[in-house]
Amino acid sequence: MKAIILSGGKGTRLRPLTYTGAKQLVPVANKPILWYGIESIVAAGITEIGIIISPETGGEVQSKTGNGDRFGAQITYIKQEQPLGLAHAVKVAQPFLGDSPFVMYLGDNLVQSELDLFLDKFKSQHLDALTLLCEVENPSAFGVAKVDSDGNVLELIEKPKNPPSNLALVGVYLFSPEIHHAIANIQPSARGELEITDAIQYLIDKQKSVASFQLSGWWLDTGKKDDLLAANQIILDTCLELTIEGAIDEPSKISGRVHIGKGSQIINSMIRGPVTIGDNCQITNCFIGPYSSIADNTTLIDIDLEHSVILQGATLEGINDRIVDSLVGERAHLKAAPQRPKALRFMVGDDSTIELT
Repeated sequence: MKAIILSGGKGTRLRPLTYTGAKQLVPVANKPILWYGIESIVAAGITEIGIIISPETGGEVQSKTGNGDRFGAQITYIKQEQPLGLAHAVKVAQPFLGDSPFVMYLGDNLVQSELDLFLDKFKSQHLDALTLLCEVENPSAFGVAKVDSDGNVLELIEKPKNPPSNLALVGVYLFSPEIHHAIANIQPSARGELEITDAIQYLIDKQKSVASFQLSGWWLDTGKKDDLLAANQIILDTCLELTIEGAIDEPSKISGRVHIGKGSQIINSMIRGPVTIGDNCQITNCFIGPYSSIADNTTLIDIDLEHSVILQGATLEGINDRIVDSLVGERAHLKAAPQRPKALRFMVGDDSTIELT
């Protein structure tokens, strides 16, 4: 069994942040989204992983993620020259996959599920495709599955006006080598892409064994700012433990589950968890409220912050109004002039400088 993780695309929904970087490397709880998928796959016992990358951001994905040693995996990078669909990504990866069954995992998804159960069903029932499904409130915004009482997939419909169910396709799939034949026999959709839903529908139409597995936990597509902030909140709620590796002075107060990384200094500040602070950060005269993630080498001076994600190397100083629901890019610099607005909400790209006047 092998795996491929899709880590291409242009990340248009997270611009301007993703003008300068891959959306799959945006951190949730100070860890790139992509790495959660890798860890989940390795935990299921799959160590041969191909990562589909784009020409624009592939170099960054490769340099930050490496050859897989840190995960106990062997990673092969596969370039998809143009974003021509999920099925096209599988087609590009076919030389890596060979005749092996495989997991396909969308790199900007977070799923609360152990893949072992998914794999067990695929293997025990000798399936050609297994789709992971999740109940959603707005199925018209997703690919939707129509299933029978045994969970067999009868039909897949992309963003239907009249959904046959509320079961959306989660970005995790399992395939036998039959999927390559299916992809070879489909045509590009109206938007010019080879759709994985069309390939699965081809298998269904040819009476191949296509089943579903319904997710009982949460599923998060982190393609938008608010989705990413929601993912950050859930991960901090479920995974964070109290660990203090940096220095905290006497006036500072720490409450709840807080991680403070090595070399970080907390001076005359209050931090109320869940909060994670990376390595070599300087936090001075600040209040850091719940559900905040602050990456390595960040400086915060005279800042009131909560429910926000601050990326590596950013500097925020002298903003006395509370910052909430914000995503601030790498090396961005936010500072206040003497006259300031009373309510602030940001989405700031890498290398930005903002002065509030």
